[in-house]
Amino acid sequence: MKSFSPLIIVVLLVAAVIALGYVFIRHDLGWTEVGRVEVAAPECDSTALAETAGNQQHPLDAALELARQVEQNIDQNVRDYTAIVIKQERSGGKLKPEEICDVKVRNKPFSVYMKFLAPDNLKGQEVIYVEGANNGKLIGHAGSGAAALLGSKWFDPRGPIAMFGQRYPITELGIANLVKRLVEIGQHDRQYGECYVWRNDNAMVGDRPCISITVMHPVRRSGFIFHIARIFIDKELTVPLHYEAYDWPQQPDEAPPLLESYTYAHLKLNPGLTGADFDPQNPDYNFGLK
Repeated sequence: MKSFSPLIIVVLLVAAVIALGYVFIRHDLGWTEVGRVEVAAPECDSTALAETAGNQQHPLDAALELARQVEQNIDQNVRDYTAIVIKQERSGGKLKPEEICDVKVRNKPFSVYMKFLAPDNLKGQEVIYVEGANNGKLIGHAGSGAAALLGSKWFDPRGPIAMFGQRYPITELGIANLVKRLVEIGQHDRQYGECYVWRNDNAMVGDRPCISITVMHPVRRSGFIFHIARIFIDKELTVPLHYEAYDWPQQPDEAPPLLESYTYAHLKLNPGLTGADFDPQNPDYNFGLK
């Protein structure tokens, strides 16, 4: 039987991993349902940023450079924005139903207003958080049911009630925090190999042309928090519109299970939000405060 040298075996394994990555890129891992934001990154337009072990540059370097450009653009040019946030998260090992929220965000001081539009059990729920105000607490009320009878209450944003069923506190919501977190993850993962990265200059989020970056860690390691992650950057606005991350499948023939997904749809930058937009006494809101 003919034997193969270790070098040939390594090359074949690398080629197999890259091919597997293109399979995942080829499929639309986002929404295709009516009324949802379609997210697509066609395989034919994807370019591997680093494919060989001999490449001196880490495959994450180009992606990190793009992320820092986005971070700088948001810091210098984005004061506030409104959007419809569509999110889905895995919590306690179970994938939660998709949540849709009308949000207003101001970057300085960091302020958030959220009103849930779906699912039905959360519809009408409102939350406000303003950094440096209200003793660091958020105010919220349920939209329906017995909990709505309790009215508006103040909560620690990192406490068990505010964090129930959530992967992240409200203090980490928004496009600036999303990019900041991804840069931190990228800098951490840069310490290791076993990373493949693809860039797609012809991706789409809804009708918005985007650049997508796909990162894949082929083997589960203690230092990695995802198997596959994709970020979509709006070409015109230079801000992130969509992020999704997947866990490693339990079986080789299974699709990677979704860990988390966030879309900022109908994004409007710098609409001129004021303190009234983050005031629970705003008559357009339903906090019941006077």
